[in-house]
Amino acid sequence: MIPLPELKKNKYNYGLYVVSTPIGNLNDVTLRALDLLSNSDFILCEDTRVSKKLLNRYNITANLISNHKFNEKKNIIKIINILKSNKIVSMISDAGTPGISDPGKLIINECIKKNINIYPIPGASAVTAAVSVSGFDEKHFFYGFFPEKKKDINRDLLKLSKLNSSIVFFVSPNKINKIIDDIKKFFKGRKILICREISKLYEEYSRFNVDDLKLYTKFPKGELTLVISENIEDKKKSINLSESDKQNIRKMIKTFSVKDIVNKITRDNEISKKEVYSYCLNIKKWN
Repeated sequence: MIPLPELKKNKYNYGLYVVSTPIGNLNDVTLRALDLLSNSDFILCEDTRVSKKLLNRYNITANLISNHKFNEKKNIIKIINILKSNKIVSMISDAGTPGISDPGKLIINECIKKNINIYPIPGASAVTAAVSVSGFDEKHFFYGFFPEKKKDINRDLLKLSKLNSSIVFFVSPNKINKIIDDIKKFFKGRKILICREISKLYEEYSRFNVDDLKLYTKFPKGELTLVISENIEDKKKSINLSESDKQNIRKMIKTFSVKDIVNKITRDNEISKKEVYSYCLNIKKWN
């Protein structure tokens, strides 16, 4: 590890820095994050006890301010006044990036209103880590944690089931059994990767067909990141356009939009929308 004193060379603008911290393994922090935290006048922490484990590991001392979902609103005036006095303020969460399923959005929006500089310090992400090992479509939609009410869960899953991309969820271990039946209902025929304790000593990656999911007999330890695949059934559709389809597309391309043509051709046929779309673009390219 490079000693921190050798890193204390950069000068930072005054403002709020949204700093990503490790999602598990404390070695997954960036050198820039360590340097910035070392040069911060104040560090906003979701839980100071958790943050001190990281800060003590790298001998970082700074004024810590507790900033979590229960006091974030009350903290706004105090923090804005600190930022207006030309201070460098870093904001970290217990793991990952503030504002992404963690506190931070309220203060960020207030900084935007007050024209206070905001800078991101990127780092480890459970979302990209999970998608990277899923083997699913790289195009993905991040949903985050499920709401409390069953009707809200079903409403959102119905909408999400219509997306033909990977979908990422965060689930606490005591809630996983509450949503398994809903996932099976709305994502039939898809695959799922369940990640537990990403980057930690006992990290685990379990792969299933959604239809084969079963309830846990006991709550798993640690938060879970779920990745549901794109619609596998869509990939099984024929990707071959018949000559009559191609002829119809060539006629329609003069008067209809590509979107309308795709919808019309695929409405009653087992043909990939991507194939129709590509064929339309190819015609436009040469006409």
